[in-house]
Amino acid sequence: MAPSVFPSSVFLSSLLILVLFSFTISLHCNAYPSHHNPLRPHRHHPRFASHNYRDALAKSILFFEGQRSGKLPPNQRMTWRRDSGLSDGSAMKVDLVGGYYDAGDNVKFGFPMAFTTTMLSWSVIEFGGLMRGELQNAKQAIRWGTDYLLKATAQPDTIYVQVGDANRDHACWERPEDMDTPRSVFKIDRNTPGSEVAAETAAALAAASLVFRRCDPTYSKLLVIRAIRVFEFADKYRGSYSNGLKKFVCPFYCSYSGYQDELLWGAAWLHKATRNPTYLNYIQVNGQTLGADESDNTFGWDNKHVGARIILSKAFLVQKVQSLHSYKGHADNYICSLIPGNPFSQAQYTPGPLSLNSPSLQIYSANICYILSLEQVYGGLLFKMDDSNMQYVTSTAFLLVTYAKYLTSAHMIVNCGGTIVTPKRLRTIAKKQVDYLLGDNPLKMSYMVGYGARYPQRIHHRGSSLPSITAHPAKIQCSSGFNIMNSQSPNPNILVGAIVGGPDQHDQFPDKRSDYEQSEPATYINAPLVGALSYLAHSFGQL
Repeated sequence: MAPSVFPSSVFLSSLLILVLFSFTISLHCNAYPSHHNPLRPHRHHPRFASHNYRDALAKSILFFEGQRSGKLPPNQRMTWRRDSGLSDGSAMKVDLVGGYYDAGDNVKFGFPMAFTTTMLSWSVIEFGGLMRGELQNAKQAIRWGTDYLLKATAQPDTIYVQVGDANRDHACWERPEDMDTPRSVFKIDRNTPGSEVAAETAAALAAASLVFRRCDPTYSKLLVIRAIRVFEFADKYRGSYSNGLKKFVCPFYCSYSGYQDELLWGAAWLHKATRNPTYLNYIQVNGQTLGADESDNTFGWDNKHVGARIILSKAFLVQKVQSLHSYKGHADNYICSLIPGNPFSQAQYTPGPLSLNSPSLQIYSANICYILSLEQVYGGLLFKMDDSNMQYVTSTAFLLVTYAKYLTSAHMIVNCGGTIVTPKRLRTIAKKQVDYLLGDNPLKMSYMVGYGARYPQRIHHRGSSLPSITAHPAKIQCSSGFNIMNSQSPNPNILVGAIVGGPDQHDQFPDKRSDYEQSEPATYINAPLVGALSYLAHSFGQL
């Protein structure tokens, strides 16, 4: 256990600030004021968009209803799903009913669930004012996550971080409504710390408190008070849950990046949610040791450094917090790593729809041909790794449009070793990535289920691939489902909005159910795309 560098008195001082701040709130639940969002003044929309971003947005949110665990509400729209996991937590005599299944199995992993909730919340915080009718659906998706996280953190200095034995679960192919594998419960506490999952949970609760601050101040206050307590636990009892719970959480959601990134990320969200200067001081004192300037440029459920840099850059760019000026440079370094053709470029892209030898490029003059070729050669899909690569595509697209928003507010640009990168360029790159995902790719395949004319038919997802309860009321036994899993038949239940792992580095996608690396959807793939799609739908006049 490391000594705490975060005083317990912060809890009371933060609470006082929250009480005072709550008196200043007088806004409506379902809309942000026009001055809240710098995107609002742009009234001139492009005349043509190759995709229906509004439809994709609606479906990307609907997906979360297919991942719900627990007692489903009367307004459940993904109707082939039924109640499941109604005794979750009973193994430890606690109530852990609810929450989300992370992907295509029936385990509830707290680490990616918390990150999903954080990113859904950030999407609404930045772009909720553009979502119109989808805003309420997004808030419901967030609340389904936070209601569970509140249950998981009900006991001080304890977080229940997983329900279900992943190895036993993966040995079966059965519907969540049928599952009879052990619903084992795993927790972190003072003796078995887990700073990464605790700090991410604090980030989720803090971010969500901002979402509900205007429309449900009581719930918002509950969330932020819990976030303060959970972050204090994360910081005071330092250690990785991948050590104490290794045989249960690994290799599924091991924390390979350590817990320092989550401590910085969690502090950034608490600074934003509470406006308590103690968190700003924490960031200033500990930022370097927590990896603020490290050159890791991958943002996802495990590594949050890039996200922390972007969100803290806003405090400098928009709110003029001068002590955080270095985070503009840290954020710029990430941006430069993505931009083709500059001295700091590190990102790899798939070949994409065209290549240098494409005949369609030869009709242009030399200069124009060069520009188009550069965008096309590096203009395929951002490729980070074979397993669930699309999660990095969606998180990157979100960060690009979000940072572009901050830069626009501050009237600033990014300088990548002499290459000037404007907010417009960032939005263009983000749009290209989203368009690829939605079907502008060599296979003309939408990687969002239910969107477009052609999309994956055999996703790696138990509930989607097996007959629904309505179609097959009798229980499907543990091993019986593998006959279907290994078949070539399309999934009978359409998990609308699910985004799969995506194509390989050569733009190929086999649409094979057993190929979980490419064919499995996950909540943390969808969550950041909600924000990016909201921006694009608004930009093209679809919202």
